Amino acid sequence: GSATTTADPSLFQLIEGLRYAFPRALRRLEDSLPLCVALHDRVATRANVAAYLASTRRIPFNNDGIFRRHPELDG
Repeated sequence: GSATTTADPSLFQLIEGLRYAFPRALRRLEDSLPLCVALHDRVATRANVAAYLASTRRIPFNNDGIFRRHPELDG
């Protein structure tokens, strides 16, 4: 739908994390997930989210968090 729900930021974070952890795989899959990618993009452009993403408060993805790079699994 057009209204933002509490699930939207979660899906945004999931897509962001998977793009970090498995960049090659996500590039291949994103064309088959147009609604998920569109929702991600819509959340990213919300004023408060965009401000947070551009701020120093946002902790960058790293290999200590839930989303870790696994090049050997990024087929």
